[in-house]
Amino acid sequence: MRLALVTETFPPEVNGVSMTLGRLCDGLAERGWDLLVVRPVQEHEEVDAPSPEKAFEEFIVAGVPLPGYSTLRMGEPAGFSLHRIWKEKRPDVVHIATEGPLGVAALIAAKLLDIPVSSTFHTNFDQYSDHYSVGGVQRIMSAYLRMVHNFCGCTLAPTQQMAEVLTTEGYFNTGVLSRGVDTQLFSPTKREDVLRNKWEIPEGGRAIVYVGRIAKEKNIDLVMQAYRSIVDVRPKDRLILVGGGPELERLKRKYPDVYYAGMQKGEDLAKHYASGDIFLFASVTETFGNVVTEAMASGLAVCTYDYAAGREYVSSGKNGVLARFGDGGDFVAKALSLCSESDEALDQIRLEARKTAEGISWDSVVESFQHSLYELVERNRG
Repeated sequence: MRLALVTETFPPEVNGVSMTLGRLCDGLAERGWDLLVVRPVQEHEEVDAPSPEKAFEEFIVAGVPLPGYSTLRMGEPAGFSLHRIWKEKRPDVVHIATEGPLGVAALIAAKLLDIPVSSTFHTNFDQYSDHYSVGGVQRIMSAYLRMVHNFCGCTLAPTQQMAEVLTTEGYFNTGVLSRGVDTQLFSPTKREDVLRNKWEIPEGGRAIVYVGRIAKEKNIDLVMQAYRSIVDVRPKDRLILVGGGPELERLKRKYPDVYYAGMQKGEDLAKHYASGDIFLFASVTETFGNVVTEAMASGLAVCTYDYAAGREYVSSGKNGVLARFGDGGDFVAKALSLCSESDEALDQIRLEARKTAEGISWDSVVESFQHSLYELVERNRG
């Protein structure tokens, strides 16, 4: 089987969508699939530069920075090129992972060649508009996303909850493609006292960790509010922010007592997770939230909202705590209750979080994706 995967983001870019797509491609390649990845040129990369040895082909197009995300790029609508390439070497199926100009051009090219198209719904870009004072754009964006996905043979969401929401919003042929977690990379064994010393955690204090983009759409101010409530009760606890983004400099000025670790990758990221004790994640714009399962795999007690990965995997009071979705006051209260647990109770919650993560394998996710692709191709033949 030959798959053409079209995406605006791909490793080594660091975000949940990129990581997921990299895992899916590696898994399909191991299963004998012939893969072509179509993506924009990345920051500090030249279009014609030879790419490192990979288990799949790449077709790289020009791109422009995504507004508000300077490290990510929208690909040019290279529909004519894709039509020519796919006419010469036809894929059995095209998968569109992102809904930008490149994805739409690929959809049109595939339709002209009668190639079945699948898609994944990864990011609530329409909800992001509320956080950037352009709320009037949300209805247009929502209609656009629905139109793009409904021209595809199926739309795969990362959770059953999200698939049901999409169906109620008028999306056709929805399904579920969950996300796994690398429990070898993200593990409590990566905990480092040297790193905790660098964070200057006082004796008896705990490291409260946030990993993700430092941006409005991640509800970062609510994380800061929760932290302020916690240190009122436990003054030795310290917040560690891992990541970069447009709100970083403002937060540094406003909260000088917080440790800002910057962007971390791979083993360094795993060490930052594992060296923490509690994980706060207040975003309300996730379709999944990989950081939640990565934190659980690292043995952290998670406080997040009751939706997306939190609803799928967190059993409140057992392996973490869940706040009512969108209720900032409840999020702060739940974060405070988690931090008020005894050391023994917190250790048990962290142990249960790790046990839960051990049951979330990437192998099963790749198998599910492969099954969905086979099913779409067979349906198209019929």
